Amino acid sequence: MIFKENEIDKLDKNYRINLINSITGIKPANLIGTKSNQKEDNLAIFSSIVHLGSSPAQLGMISRPQLPLLKDTYSNILETKYYTINHIARPFIKKAHYTSAKLEKSDSEFDIMNLERENINDFFAPFVKESPVKIGMRYLKSIDLPNGCILIIGEVILIQLEERWLDEQGSLELDHYGAVGISGLSSYYSIEKIATFPYVKLEEIPDFNA
Repeated sequence: MIFKENEIDKLDKNYRINLINSITGIKPANLIGTKSNQKEDNLAIFSSIVHLGSSPAQLGMISRPQLPLLKDTYSNILETKYYTINHIARPFIKKAHYTSAKLEKSDSEFDIMNLERENINDFFAPFVKESPVKIGMRYLKSIDLPNGCILIIGEVILIQLEERWLDEQGSLELDHYGAVGISGLSSYYSIEKIATFPYVKLEEIPDFNA
């Protein structure tokens, strides 16, 4: 099967959305926790977290277009400069998925989806207690993208996880705590580690033709 440009444009809207959202493969599944200056907290599922750099430690995430009004997550980030990234694990996938519902600002996803708030070291934004890996972020800047979406850039200022989930090189063993990934908008996949290879040096490339 081959989809050409003019054929993609003519696809049923929902079919096209699912197709284009899933062709990138498995994406990270995270809950973004924020709180307004009026103490109204918000929790929203995102599948667009990307690594931008390790020194300084920076992560990016893509937010949908904010017209006609700013969404709660982005509004809170701009207002307070702080947010949390919380890994989604298998025991609470369903609860995490339903945080995508468009609730009133006064209604908290923590309460509606029965997820527990956690405060760590007086960090302003709430963490998800059920999450095995919690990351505290400070907002740096936003970049407008050609399609109207926004790249939100932040710096990592706090990480909480179990030491036993790290290997000797400091890499997180995702399958040790039931991390999940997202394909498309609503399909969730388990993650299994299948191999680890060394940092690639030109002189150490194996002879794959032997």
